[in-house]
Amino acid sequence: MRAIRLHAFGPAENLVLEETDDPAPGPGQVRIAVTAAGVHLLDTALRQGMPGPFPAPAELPTVPGREVAGTVDALGEGTDPAWLGKRVVAHLGMAPGGYAELAVTDAARLHETPPGLDDAEAVAMIGTGRTTMGILQFTDLGPGSIAVVPAAAGGIGTLLVQYAKNAGATVIGLAGGPAKVARVERNGADLAVDYTLPDWTARVRAYLGERRATVVYDSVGGDTGRAAVDLLGKGGQHIVFGWSGRGPHDGEPLTFTERELADRGITSTNVLGPAMLQKAGGDVRVLETRSLAEAAAGRLRPAVQRFPLAEAAAAHRALETRGTTGKVVLVP
Repeated sequence: MRAIRLHAFGPAENLVLEETDDPAPGPGQVRIAVTAAGVHLLDTALRQGMPGPFPAPAELPTVPGREVAGTVDALGEGTDPAWLGKRVVAHLGMAPGGYAELAVTDAARLHETPPGLDDAEAVAMIGTGRTTMGILQFTDLGPGSIAVVPAAAGGIGTLLVQYAKNAGATVIGLAGGPAKVARVERNGADLAVDYTLPDWTARVRAYLGERRATVVYDSVGGDTGRAAVDLLGKGGQHIVFGWSGRGPHDGEPLTFTERELADRGITSTNVLGPAMLQKAGGDVRVLETRSLAEAAAGRLRPAVQRFPLAEAAAAHRALETRGTTGKVVLVP
């Protein structure tokens, strides 16, 4: 099979397309003929050998990637034969191997891909979608809600805008540059604003009038995140799930002292990791199932940007330079 392999930690150019042996499924496993493989920003950190929620590979070479969709083409010993030939999507968990024409995983990780959902969209929902469902556990959106979504043209931002609109909330989407702002408008945001312009907060305040935001879904931190939090009214929620802002404090999480939160009358909650999983009852499949059901029902439709498998390095570079919109997917 063809696969993208990483022989040494470092730049995107270290991702190389090679011929390698076909993997064989072990007991309780399946092999998937991959038609779509998800690329996550985390993959770019792991490629450099940086630690994160998933450990950097202990041994090289390795095949990166943990989100795949396709068709089951082989079964390991003891695996339910009903899986053979089915369209499936899976998050591979701690074991990578997704950037390839064939991938192996435990049958317990599989979800049957809903009819009407293409494989690239299914990959987006098994990764980005499940995270979005996890984030939304911490808020109760309704017709009285005013949600501010920084990075609204991204994979999670796209889904947050759609979900909030479906719930009847007023949605203000922030994005960098005219093309991304236009995409956020098409996605249904009540107001889409270019946060790279110096007057963006003034535009939001003028739109809201006497009203104040009730929730900020913050994945950017830094100066943009702080400015978004300044839009919150009393009782507002600051939901943190990243810190990728481009201001002077780029890469720094936005934090507040207890005194600051009390003075503002808001809460600030980092929802990543154990907090998110605990809300889901300790079972991440709950979030995956919920995500796929939302997409199958047509309530959520992920934004997807496709790259050929051979261009994995270009996909990584685009992610690192914010040159992508929505979920990045490799197509073998």
